[in-house]
Amino acid sequence: MDAPRTTTRLRTILGHLGRTLSCDIVAYPTSSTVSSTNFHPQEFQFTLDNNILSVEQRQFYEENGFLVIKNLVSDEDIQRFRDEFEKICREEVKPHGLLVMKDVSISKLKPGLSEKVVSKIQNFQEHQELFRYCKLPQILKYVECFTGPNIMAMHAMLINKPPDTGRKTSRHPLHQDLHYFPFRPSNRIVCAWTAMEHIDRNNGCLVVLPGTHKGSLKPHDYPQWEGGVNKMFHGIQDYDKNNARVHLVMEKGDTVFFHPLLIHGSGRNKTQGFRKAISCHFASSNCHYIDLKGTIQENMEKEVMEITDKRHGTRSNSNLKDIWTSAARLVKGERINL
Repeated sequence: MDAPRTTTRLRTILGHLGRTLSCDIVAYPTSSTVSSTNFHPQEFQFTLDNNILSVEQRQFYEENGFLVIKNLVSDEDIQRFRDEFEKICREEVKPHGLLVMKDVSISKLKPGLSEKVVSKIQNFQEHQELFRYCKLPQILKYVECFTGPNIMAMHAMLINKPPDTGRKTSRHPLHQDLHYFPFRPSNRIVCAWTAMEHIDRNNGCLVVLPGTHKGSLKPHDYPQWEGGVNKMFHGIQDYDKNNARVHLVMEKGDTVFFHPLLIHGSGRNKTQGFRKAISCHFASSNCHYIDLKGTIQENMEKEVMEITDKRHGTRSNSNLKDIWTSAARLVKGERINL
């Protein structure tokens, strides 16, 4: 997309939000204030008709690949999730299968486990309290708009973006989540990402490239960053630098739902606090697994299996499908394929 068209597109999005041309989008207007002019329901391909989303909300997601619902998760729930995360960091609880990740620039300076070292926890499907996020009725109500009634929770994580040490390792490169997924179709997959506190550009909010969900999956690899990069933080190697970028400013409890092909990332945390968010990737249980051999995802699968073997200290004969199958949990409806 050339620069004039990109600028026009960004002006259109911000115009619907009543804003001038800038790079920040406050979360709450994006969920309800987009014109539905010249858009017909039969043209919807990324959302389903279940009378939850308005025509305007569906149009916004169809055009941009994301939708923010304001104040969806309560302060009480968020505090409970925060408390459980802190217990894990203090090693008071050790859920089976939990993957604890540390920022590459901090872990060497601060050995051991603490909230100031842990940058992310993943696969908490065996932790009853944290996994409750993936079953919240208000979350699933919107998830069903994208997946349909048979819903699998495929991948859950709580992100604790640390203050940047100056090496810029708290950044997350621009990427597409589908890069990590061995299941399809992509249009029946969605991420729910909830801010656990006020999030803006200072503490590393999400940045999205609107409309990129309409494209294809692109090759990913580690970015060539001087300060280093965290494990499995793959980024898109070749994308249109002129594509509009918008930064999602979110309040605690705001939740963004986005398509797995949407190009997105996050910037540095330039504050002294830890920026927290909790999320889950959901998919229709009607989705199916695919063979990644010979595809642009093959190297990713090899890396994941190497990490898994190293973690367990043994070499297994399993593949990425086996890992996802064992981690996936039915949260609504009937389990069919996944």
